[in-house]
Amino acid sequence: MGDRLDAYRGKRDARRTPEPMPGRVRFGAGDSFVIHQHHARRLHWDLRLERDGVLVSWAVPRGLPRDPHRNHLAVHTEDHPLEYATFAGEIPPGEYGGGTMKIFDRGRYEVQKWGDDEVVVLLRGDRVHGRYALFRTRDRDWMIHRMDPADPGWTPMPEHLLPVRPIPAARLPAGDADWAYEMEWDGARVLACVEGGRLRLLDADGHDLGGAFGELRGLAEALAPTECVLDGVVVAFDREGHVSRAALRSRLEGAARRRAGRAPVQLLVFDLLWLEGRSTEGLGYADRRSLLADLDVSGESWQTPPYFSGGGAYAVDAARAHELPAVIAKRLDAPYRPGSWLRVSV
Repeated sequence: MGDRLDAYRGKRDARRTPEPMPGRVRFGAGDSFVIHQHHARRLHWDLRLERDGVLVSWAVPRGLPRDPHRNHLAVHTEDHPLEYATFAGEIPPGEYGGGTMKIFDRGRYEVQKWGDDEVVVLLRGDRVHGRYALFRTRDRDWMIHRMDPADPGWTPMPEHLLPVRPIPAARLPAGDADWAYEMEWDGARVLACVEGGRLRLLDADGHDLGGAFGELRGLAEALAPTECVLDGVVVAFDREGHVSRAALRSRLEGAARRRAGRAPVQLLVFDLLWLEGRSTEGLGYADRRSLLADLDVSGESWQTPPYFSGGGAYAVDAARAHELPAVIAKRLDAPYRPGSWLRVSV
């Protein structure tokens, strides 16, 4: 006769995976939980609750909800051994769940209800704390709901944000010490909304451009578990490596849908508008850029370009050297508001 770990063992080859493979169920204190951040074929989080000698598990594609007004899908998966509560590492490609497994949080929990179709628990972890309800919708599909109010000061990701547009100016502003300067890149202005390991790439009209730039989806996984709204521009390059409006238009219009021959793109991120439940629009530009630097937005298809401080003339020289049309001057102490940016043609 088997035990509750038969399904777990049946999906794994002990000779190929570093995951724990205990010979029998081991009972613990009965009140531990762990949340894994699983970078598999698609990023998701695994909630595991110790119960009757195993870790009862749900895969949560968008992570545990922080907003009590939104429920997230939770797929009930096979029970895991208690030893999995401390497991982190690389599951080899081609194996079940292949990818990187990280421990996102762990702690103790209290059962408030445990039934076949509904589970209510109070989680006490380092990063996750509060009451959550899991309820079955059909077969293995459940939903998870935050029962407590949101944390004090937390706000949901804003639905409608308008990117600040620079005001044309005939010359560089006076007082270099008060201003920062960036290059103006010829591309598609976007707001990159990173939430639950997923990316929405919105233009100024709220249209999602993610389908045109599939290579940028990895940004959300690279930043996970961070959630944020980034301001930036997508630029495309021609075969000589120059920024090309024609190449960008081709991508946006859906031409050359096959990956072969498609113009490469870069998402250049230059501002941060919302971070982990807090709006940053009221902060000065220098403070927003400092927070953005801490995120380390750098990858094969995305980066944070530098800005110039202490001298607009240096920015103008750099823009001319790169054959760019203008520089953008931004007051270092100004919030993210219309009128705080100037565009100076070069």
